[in-house]
Amino acid sequence: MRPRALPALALGLVLLVTGCGEAGKSPEKAAAPPSDSAAPAPSPVTKPSPTPTPAKPKLRPLPKKLPAGLHRASGSNGVALTFDDGPDPRFTPQILAQLRAARVQATFCVVGKQAKRYPELVARIVREGHQLCNHSWHHDMNLGRRSAAEIRSDLQRTNEAIHAAAPKAPITWFRQPGGRWTAEEVTIARQMGLRPLHWSVDPQDWDHPPAKTIIKRVKGATRHGSVVLLHDAGGDRAQTMAACRHLIPDIKRRYGIALPR
Repeated sequence: MRPRALPALALGLVLLVTGCGEAGKSPEKAAAPPSDSAAPAPSPVTKPSPTPTPAKPKLRPLPKKLPAGLHRASGSNGVALTFDDGPDPRFTPQILAQLRAARVQATFCVVGKQAKRYPELVARIVREGHQLCNHSWHHDMNLGRRSAAEIRSDLQRTNEAIHAAAPKAPITWFRQPGGRWTAEEVTIARQMGLRPLHWSVDPQDWDHPPAKTIIKRVKGATRHGSVVLLHDAGGDRAQTMAACRHLIPDIKRRYGIALPR
């Protein structure tokens, strides 16, 4: 029996020694996955600050009544015809043809942007003996409520566009779009050599009424020395064109037509 036990004992010793050897080793620790806390913190995303919207300049209130010094009469017995918002390539030539046929002159209140766009029409207006009026750069209804510097710059820019088309043409008048005048605007216009031109007859043709309505309104309100407000641009002026075919010869016959002075 001993001879067989020895190998078993030896085997046990081997196992014991092997186990001791394994136990004596410092087992390698498996690398633990990096914890979230150990990871470097991501750089914070810096959002760009929003660009502040510039505050709109505060507009002065409109006066409760029209300021003094506006020209609302022609200055003679004749009636002054005025045409606003042009020039326009469709309608301005039609009015010019009607005026030429009647052998009368009118005042054209010219918008600066339109003058720059259609300089040949500005030149034609002057060439055919008509008068020019500054009507602001882009028909700014609130121009009179802006700062003095803005008013002056707008009028100057418009004058320059007109003179680029007709260098020697006098610009006698200024008309505030919508008739929304302020006293400071009147003063600045006068300082620049522009007389403030208003009106006494407004048939509201800007609202596109039928030609017969325009005719009725003009005939009902016109007197000797009236200044009549009409439009040759700023929208579809076909009804104004039709009305003027009757009004121009009728006003000439009844009152005479003259440039404002």
